[in-house]
Amino acid sequence: MELLTACPVCDYESFTTFIECPDYFLSKEIFNISKCEKCGFLFTNPRPETANLLSYYQSEEYISHSNSRKGFQNIVYQQVRNYTISRKLKLIQNYKKQGSLLDIGCATGEFLNHCKINKWNVLGIEPDPSARQNGIRNYSLVIEDEAHLNNIALASFDVITMWHVLEHVPELNERINQLQKLLRPYGYLFIAVPNANSYDAKFYGSYWAAYDVPRHLYHFTRDTMTRLFLKHSFSLVKTVPMKFDSFYVSMLSEKHMHLKNTFFNGFLSGFVSNRAARKNGDFSSLIYVFQKATA
Repeated sequence: MELLTACPVCDYESFTTFIECPDYFLSKEIFNISKCEKCGFLFTNPRPETANLLSYYQSEEYISHSNSRKGFQNIVYQQVRNYTISRKLKLIQNYKKQGSLLDIGCATGEFLNHCKINKWNVLGIEPDPSARQNGIRNYSLVIEDEAHLNNIALASFDVITMWHVLEHVPELNERINQLQKLLRPYGYLFIAVPNANSYDAKFYGSYWAAYDVPRHLYHFTRDTMTRLFLKHSFSLVKTVPMKFDSFYVSMLSEKHMHLKNTFFNGFLSGFVSNRAARKNGDFSSLIYVFQKATA
């Protein structure tokens, strides 16, 4: 196991235990989430060594990699994903109509393929070999492994996207530095992550599915995301709610609790979470639109 001794956001070296959560999908191991006493950043600590992390993804339960359509919740996920893909591209086109796009953590390539169909010049990065081959085989996409990021010329992209990926990246600050270098002057980042300050996170506690330890190494809030990217010379342009996430995450959280009426109770919790977020902006997941602040 790897023990972090400094906060990835502010480098402070004093933490408290925020919560302990089991790995509900695979190992059933208990993992600790630490909270920085200075900036409040939450991160899984200790965590598996980087070389061992991939083994925690090897399950059909991990839907974005397996593309499984088994079970009601997976079917719901597939239908919602198909709807949100077009909305993501429309959001991007509010800032850039067309150009070059890098999707890091593209999984099986559905979003990347939609961009390709709409005349974007696209490249995908996916560390999981099975998901990567699915995207190449199904859509004839160019998808490389993670090491390829080091071979890309600087200032190659107008837009970089990471949809529920940043929370999985072991070397957090190094990756954001890399994004800074790969973007063209005044290019845009679109980063979607769960919000640990949402109603459903507080309601479900250690059962909250979006903690997803140890696959999720970091657990962001609006404040810590803004602090982190400001440190790397990105300015926050806008946050956009992902309203469907509260329903899906709540359903999975109900499943973790082994309760009956998973669909109904999850839908109700998702509805309450979105309603609460209308007042404070803390939706279950948020898309952050960042712009490279300097040329």
